[in-house]
Amino acid sequence: MRYRRSDVVERAIAVLDETGLEDLSMRRIAADLGVQVGALYHHFDNKAALLAAVAEEILRRGRRPAEIAAWDAELQLLCVELRDAMRRHRDGAALISRVHRSDAGALELPLRSALERGGADAEIARLGARTLVRFVLSHEDDSDRDFAAGLGLLLDGLRHRRGSMETQH
Repeated sequence: MRYRRSDVVERAIAVLDETGLEDLSMRRIAADLGVQVGALYHHFDNKAALLAAVAEEILRRGRRPAEIAAWDAELQLLCVELRDAMRRHRDGAALISRVHRSDAGALELPLRSALERGGADAEIARLGARTLVRFVLSHEDDSDRDFAAGLGLLLDGLRHRRGSMETQH
């Protein structure tokens, strides 16, 4: 039987949930699918490419459709979505952190865009987005209350910084 890329990603997510990130291997996924390891390389150049696809799928599943007018409400929603997506799967945060360590821009881009729409200059948008992503990645185990409070503090700081920039112009 021939498997599609999406089938491989789906099985990899199931293995991640069952065994964790350290035991997620191409060999294990191939065995579970009943194919030779080489068959997986038809879809993915290497394990890093598979992990990137798994991380992207986890993040995609975590997105909620929404039309939010306020930039700070959008930032809050994006951060909560990221945290929820990471927590939904065993070792989800570790996987997403590992994959996006070299390319955090993919996680930061929607946050940066929201900040810029809110009036932040490019530097504040870059630093604000990076800070928010790092906060979410390192606080996924906090209680919901502590996470919300910490995120609120960061958003308050960004609102303040944005306000002080408006008075400087």
